[in-house]
Amino acid sequence: MRPYHTKHLKIIHFIYYNMYDLELNRVIKEIKKHKAKTVCIQLPDGLKPKATEISDFLEKNTKAKIFIYLDSCFGSCDIPNLKDIDLLIQFGHSKWPF
Repeated sequence: MRPYHTKHLKIIHFIYYNMYDLELNRVIKEIKKHKAKTVCIQLPDGLKPKATEISDFLEKNTKAKIFIYLDSCFGSCDIPNLKDIDLLIQFGHSKWPF
């Protein structure tokens, strides 16, 4: 894995300092596994202030173009209707069984 840039270390510090584990390494693996070129991330409103830092981190560690879904997210059943997106990553509270 490539070394993290200082800016990315700050986001990692933010995540763990606030007791969040966004599983960004898992997200990177999924993007690479699906060979996704365009990815949309959907975040709860509380994480949206850090959306560009998360997006930058994912772009630096994959070859994908990351888009941020800015509308509200009311849970995992709130799936946006997106065109020309290879992969949608939803960040939420509960683990899905698949």
